[in-house]
Amino acid sequence: MFDAQKVKNDCVAWIRDFFENNGKGCNAVIGISGGKDSSVVAALCVEALGKDRVIGVLMPCGEQHDIDKALLLVHTLGIQYYIVNIKEAVDGLVKSIPFPLSTQSLTNLPPRIRMSTLYAVSQSHNGRVSNNCNLSEDWVGYSTRYGDSVGDFSPLSKLTVQEVKAIGRVL
Repeated sequence: MFDAQKVKNDCVAWIRDFFENNGKGCNAVIGISGGKDSSVVAALCVEALGKDRVIGVLMPCGEQHDIDKALLLVHTLGIQYYIVNIKEAVDGLVKSIPFPLSTQSLTNLPPRIRMSTLYAVSQSHNGRVSNNCNLSEDWVGYSTRYGDSVGDFSPLSKLTVQEVKAIGRVL
């Protein structure tokens, strides 16, 4: 049987160990969508490192109808956050390419720009970027290569969606 409390504690210990060995004193930089994965990663990092070492980055592409969920999370956790609207970057790149982009290219461009944004924030704030993907998403390929599948550490990589939800309830 899955013990969410034990696995949550193991994840917190793993995050502490990762930062001790791969960036002592660094900050965790997390793309915050307001969904289950980024919410659980942010809460785990706050428990592991303290709220002063966690930075959330909200990255709408134009208007995001549910950005209030992401704002509720960062306010509840008490973490520093930035809102970086990536619409102009996406639109600028699309306009600069001299041919029509495929549907797949247009779909994957925003996650790749978000990852570049996270690394820009991270390198400017002594940070390490979180990969928020879970095992279920990785297993079925529900991520964008060089987009949301990238990060310096990946606390949910061995957890299924149901396990992430269970840990979220514990948190």
